[in-house]
Amino acid sequence: MNENGWERDVLEKLMFQTLKEQRARRRWGIFFKLTTIVLVIFAIVSIRNLSFTEGDGAPVQQHTALIEINGTIEPNGNASAANIIKALDKAYEEPMATGVILKINSPGGSPVQAGMIYDEIRRLRQIYPDKPLYVVVEELCASGGYYVAAAADKIYVDKASIVGSIGVMINGFGVTGLMDKLGIERRLLTAGEYKGFLDPFSPQTPQQVKYAQSMLNQIHQQFIDVVRTGRGDRLKENSEIFSGLVFLGPEAIRLGLADELGTVESVARDVIAAPEIVDYTEQEKLADRVLKKFGASVGYGAARAGLDWNPVSVQ
Repeated sequence: MNENGWERDVLEKLMFQTLKEQRARRRWGIFFKLTTIVLVIFAIVSIRNLSFTEGDGAPVQQHTALIEINGTIEPNGNASAANIIKALDKAYEEPMATGVILKINSPGGSPVQAGMIYDEIRRLRQIYPDKPLYVVVEELCASGGYYVAAAADKIYVDKASIVGSIGVMINGFGVTGLMDKLGIERRLLTAGEYKGFLDPFSPQTPQQVKYAQSMLNQIHQQFIDVVRTGRGDRLKENSEIFSGLVFLGPEAIRLGLADELGTVESVARDVIAAPEIVDYTEQEKLADRVLKKFGASVGYGAARAGLDWNPVSVQ
């Protein structure tokens, strides 16, 4: 019995020692993993402010500054007023930038955001009268996109570009007829006569339609005034220009909504006389993209580390 007890004690001590060593190795492994993560994050943060785009540097020769407006003009998009204005300010403040080109491919968007960009272009053109700004339209420059373009010295298009859509709209849907058929009752309580304004589940009243149309007309008139101010006597006004229609490039030129055919390269080379093009478009930095992806990996690794830390676990 004593001999068996002695063997059992030895086996228990060996087992506990083995478990102790495994736990120690696991803790050191987690320590080194976390240390590596911290070092990588530190390295990324250290280079966050480094330049990853051509326009963020300090050019040493004369060039054309390029700023792209792609997609819908909206507060949280790449073509937000904040992003475009930041790029414009950099381009105008750079003494080696001989001129600025806005390359627009946009169906429009927020009239507020477009208006903010338009106003900033007008302000900068007054401060820097010797630095021209031209718009080059590729595929589409409609609605809010054209609102911005109207601030330029000249607008260049392709023969297949689509330009215009000078109008404003509110869109939605109404399902009151369907609700009646299904026997669904809409219960909406408001304090204020128009608080349920244009609610899709409530009948539309003539007063609501009149008020909404009044707002649309006011914004439309603002748009018209911006175009008339920007285009001046180049505009060949007729009943179609401000109707919301879009026009192909040559027709837009004929109507005075655009000036000539041209591309980014041809305008930089032949008009601005600075063929070297530097992109000032505000873009998400490489470090930011890496941090976003790395953040997901860190979260997963931390969760795994938390599970592996469990002292009951034996591997």
